[in-house]
Amino acid sequence: MPPRSHRFDTLPDYPLALIPIRKRELIARGVDVIDLGAGDADLAPPVAATEALATASRIPAMNRYGFGMGNPAYREAVSGWMQRRFGAHFDPMTEIVPLLGSKEGLSHLALGYVNEGDVTIVPEPGYNAYKGGTLLGSGTPYLYALRPHNNFLVDLDEIPSDVLSRAKMLYLNYPNNPTAAIAPRDYLEKVVRRCRELDILLVYDNAYSEMGFDGYVPPSIFEIDGARDVAIEFHSLSKTYNMTGWRCAWACAKPEIITTLSKVKSYVDTGAFMAVQQAGVAAIESWAEFVPANVAVFQARRDAAVVAFRDAGFTCDVPQAAMYLWIPLPAGISSADFSERLLDEEGVIVMPGTGFGKGGEGFFRISFIASPERLREAAVRAGRVLATFGAVV
Repeated sequence: MPPRSHRFDTLPDYPLALIPIRKRELIARGVDVIDLGAGDADLAPPVAATEALATASRIPAMNRYGFGMGNPAYREAVSGWMQRRFGAHFDPMTEIVPLLGSKEGLSHLALGYVNEGDVTIVPEPGYNAYKGGTLLGSGTPYLYALRPHNNFLVDLDEIPSDVLSRAKMLYLNYPNNPTAAIAPRDYLEKVVRRCRELDILLVYDNAYSEMGFDGYVPPSIFEIDGARDVAIEFHSLSKTYNMTGWRCAWACAKPEIITTLSKVKSYVDTGAFMAVQQAGVAAIESWAEFVPANVAVFQARRDAAVVAFRDAGFTCDVPQAAMYLWIPLPAGISSADFSERLLDEEGVIVMPGTGFGKGGEGFFRISFIASPERLREAAVRAGRVLATFGAVV
């Protein structure tokens, strides 16, 4: 066998890849598993979406290649929603590209912009697609540590000038995975200004734009003056509509940025199933009826999780957005050790902070993907494991 590529050898193991195997083994042994690992809710998609999928799948034309164009109705629905939600107009044919989930677009974008020796600025802890896309594109990720002291925000002024001079892309994700941090408007204004000055492409991952709590409404980067010059924004139906497995998303930007991503995609896929895109139209059109009620479910789960984990001995902030708690561990307890013991001894799956990069050490993440009752039970079990470390928070 020939040796693997150098690019392949730079890829770290993907943190969620082995969890389904471990979960299945535990269940086979009769363990009552509580899975709070992936951001993959146990809730149903909009009824309108499932009905639209069933109808569209019986139409022969919907079963043919979508190619890059995809389903024009989906492009139109996305364009209309961006206008209604954010006041940002994007031409449906030249400024929007349908995606097979936002992950593939975020990963593939680097192939159109990054050369060997180029740098991308990657928040750590962060979504592994940012780092993976950079490495597959032969670039070098500059890992910027998101920590409580900087409110989990990337400050370009803290990055060495020699890195900034080689930087092609900056990945930002607010509301944030895994920390659930949000970005103030004045911060976004500064980032857009600095990216324009430095000629850096701002890659804004807005997968949690509809998951704000207590009246907080997450913005689009395109609500910021000047963002169209330097930004591309990614959205997904996965979290908003409980459609993670459907793999339906989009990116929007000015034509020269969108055509770059579109050309890369023309060599790696032939478009999302058009019937799924038609279901995406139905989901988007159900926003007013579906999303507020769905967010209320997540807010109730957030409230239950915060109280339960605090009662179990942990320190928890109350997140204003996303679907996660980012929970600090006492000094001296590694996130991998804690998460492994929690799984082995109590059957609770959480994500160790180091699953999102070395910068995540000292934390673990839980997802609001189970009922309040199951979240409370998971917290009790986590508290028992914490106590065995002989540590005091």
